[in-house]
Amino acid sequence: MILPGVLISGLAFYLFAFITVASGVMVISARNPVHSVLFLILAFFNSAALFVLLGAEFLAMIMVVVYVGAVAVLFLFVVMMLDINFVEMRQGFLQYLPLGALIGLILLIELAMVAGAWVISPEAESVAAVPIPPIEVTHNTEAIGNVLYTKYVYLFEASGLILLVAMIGSIVLTLRQREGVRKQSIARQITRKRDETIEVKDVPSGSGV
Repeated sequence: MILPGVLISGLAFYLFAFITVASGVMVISARNPVHSVLFLILAFFNSAALFVLLGAEFLAMIMVVVYVGAVAVLFLFVVMMLDINFVEMRQGFLQYLPLGALIGLILLIELAMVAGAWVISPEAESVAAVPIPPIEVTHNTEAIGNVLYTKYVYLFEASGLILLVAMIGSIVLTLRQREGVRKQSIARQITRKRDETIEVKDVPSGSGV
């Protein structure tokens, strides 16, 4: 006999998982980028609900605060502020369709190989996974920190380096040099001379400047 709590947890898991997958599909299939970002926010919220069901409250809070409250909202404002020509974007769709289909097929094969490896060798799960101590021993946040900054510290630093390079690259790619825009030059201000900044005018008495 299935307990009511277990049944409700199972139904909630499948509901949140279905909405998450459906939102992910709508992110890449929606024609309007604003709608894509809104579906992305919905996917983040349902992923946070899945983390709560798994007992990872800290990850759920990070998902809502960081990803929904900062990243997704930033995407939304950037997409709404940019003047995007959707007709021009759709013109190159058929041109890059074969390449995109090939990349998608390769990713699908890799996912199938990963799933097959877990099925073929079930003992691999016990080797790769880190045992989680019970809540009576340590809190969820402390357990994640112990694993993240000990076993996966190099991967954590590598991911931070990749994000730093991506941030610098995005700034360089979007930087535009416009003529006629006044910019502050500290070196020029310090090295300027008196003759370059002050001009003495001999104004006759009784006349204006």
